[in-house]
Amino acid sequence: MATTTRILVINPGSTSTKIAIYQQEKVIFLKTIKHPVEELKGFKRITDQYEYRKNKIHEELKNADIPFETIDAVIGRGGLVKPIEAGVFRVNEEMRKDLLECKRGEHASNLGGLIASDIARMLPTAEAFIADPVVVDELDALARYTGHPLFEKVSVFHALNQKAIARSHAKSIMKRYEDMNVIVVHLGGGITVGAHCKGRVVDVNQGLDGDGPFSPERSGSLPAGSLLKAAFSGKYSYEELAEMIVGKGGMMAYLGTNDAYIAEREAMDGDEKHREVLEAMAYQVAKEIGAMSAVLKGEVDAILITGGIANSKWFCNLIIERIFRIGPVHVYPGQDEMGALAENALLALNGEIEIKEYR
Repeated sequence: MATTTRILVINPGSTSTKIAIYQQEKVIFLKTIKHPVEELKGFKRITDQYEYRKNKIHEELKNADIPFETIDAVIGRGGLVKPIEAGVFRVNEEMRKDLLECKRGEHASNLGGLIASDIARMLPTAEAFIADPVVVDELDALARYTGHPLFEKVSVFHALNQKAIARSHAKSIMKRYEDMNVIVVHLGGGITVGAHCKGRVVDVNQGLDGDGPFSPERSGSLPAGSLLKAAFSGKYSYEELAEMIVGKGGMMAYLGTNDAYIAEREAMDGDEKHREVLEAMAYQVAKEIGAMSAVLKGEVDAILITGGIANSKWFCNLIIERIFRIGPVHVYPGQDEMGALAENALLALNGEIEIKEYR
């Protein structure tokens, strides 16, 4: 593969779109395009935004004097497609249809594959991909049981970052990810803890709308009986309860903020309530790590802590003091979704990993 391989990375968020140009592993252009809420209000559905966002990307690349014809591949953040295995998938017509119809939910990440496909079609040889979307599903059969057949567990987690960190860690110690058992903890607006067994995430909490530890804005697992009583009390609408679970749950409900930095600052300044809530969140994360060690039958090569909140040494230590006997702990603060997407695209272009077909 030529050393001038260029990859366009597209990562749509709720009110912004991050774009980057990578030349091999090196980022040569990086931009966050802000989308004012007033402009987004004009779109009924998230997928209605994709022409608008695509045009914004065109403008930014033109202003940066980056010719489109120099791009060899376009990779977008994967959206809410069908449950699929991990890896790089070509954006085909079936995937486009599922992303447009939003059958499995509306999310800004659905735009990633759609915009990537449209831009790639304008180029002579470029292809469009997605990689490790949040719906990556490698769960073992036993992990799917919840206690009632009507409520099967589904896999929704920070697959892109968890997989990237696990592979990066394995490479740093000259091992293969596929030969290791690791527990990966993503600490962000949502918190997910995955049991990675020889390259597969065989169990993970569904951190989107109600499973596992509470997080800065999500309630995590709630007592089912109490939730049922609240639902039929007549006090709350469906939308209000949904917000309690995602958006206004967790730290937000207890402290009125979803900013872990602010909460920690208050705790360090002596506010006992802030301290206790953060300690409780760390306690629940540690419990989830313990559960995942049981999934791996105690054979844990490493525990990897990542995500934005991993920048807090104090919070990480609250977790580590409870789980350090399970296995070696390594902290990788932050996340690099753009770099992870570019790396996946480069590996696919170089033939080092398989390009999969979405069906």
